[in-house]
Amino acid sequence: MTDTHFKGWAKPGPVPPGAAAGEMPGAGETLDALSGHFRLFQLRDGHRFSTDDLLTAWYGTTWCPSARTGLDLGSGIGTVGMIVAWRLPGIRMTTVEAQAVSTALARRSARYNGVEDRYQILEGDFRDPGILPADATYDLITGSPPYFPPGTGVESGHPQKLACRFELRGAVADYCAAAARHLAPGGCFACVFPFEPAQRARVEAAAAASGLVIVRRRPVVFREGDPPLIGLFALMRSGDLPEWMRRRTWTEPDLVIRDRTGAIHPEYSAVKLAIGFPP
Repeated sequence: MTDTHFKGWAKPGPVPPGAAAGEMPGAGETLDALSGHFRLFQLRDGHRFSTDDLLTAWYGTTWCPSARTGLDLGSGIGTVGMIVAWRLPGIRMTTVEAQAVSTALARRSARYNGVEDRYQILEGDFRDPGILPADATYDLITGSPPYFPPGTGVESGHPQKLACRFELRGAVADYCAAAARHLAPGGCFACVFPFEPAQRARVEAAAAASGLVIVRRRPVVFREGDPPLIGLFALMRSGDLPEWMRRRTWTEPDLVIRDRTGAIHPEYSAVKLAIGFPP
């Protein structure tokens, strides 16, 4: 657990207490590399972290690098929040997740990685008015909303997987509304969502309804030459921006995951390095 290198890549960052103690996963679990020496407990057959999660954390911390307080909505097993905590060692994170099985795994990961003193895990639905103090504000808010309404696709029988894909506890509009309520002045909300036109329109409508502006967005192409499947979005409150900027969105060049040969694209390798993940 305390190896300094992985396939020629030097692991950056501190060695957390769980790694130093050789803590191991239980039956039906895995303990997987995430950021540097940080690891994440996951169910072997449950929801597991994805490229979408890694990119959400990278995008949010890239465009809000001075955040002192962070909030991750619908945080699942804690992937996004844990990467944010690794990239911004001075941040105090709060995460909200409704599924007990996921929060239990997240708490073990926080303890393993030695961040419990600055990492609060709340169990509940972030739409419930009492889950967060009404006056709580955060410099950086992140979210990986589920992409599809119930009944619009093949639904997994595993509750973890089902809730991550289908809108059982809120859609992108609910994420935007919660972010707008809890953003600190000048704060940033970073999220990921499908980029095809109908789905992208849902993000735009949700932002507008909540008084948010999509300041920048980045299409993500999983294989060079294909259309973008998902997009990364950085939003701010309209009232925190000058009038001339409230209707502007900068669309960045596509972020390509794999080139035409199937090899990892050089930029994506650099992105993974930036979050302490093997290139």
